[in-house]
Amino acid sequence: MVEYALILALVALIVIVALIATGGQLINLLSNISLTMCRYHVGC
Repeated sequence: MVEYALILALVALIVIVALIATGGQLINLLSNISLTMCRYHVGC
């Protein structure tokens, strides 16, 4: 049971580090998608 908790904690840590490292790029990507959709009047 402890092993599963350690694996889960490690996976969570990796996800957090990845989001921090790519957070700015991800925000820019989502912003560009939203802007493109609004230009074509889809979902805006």
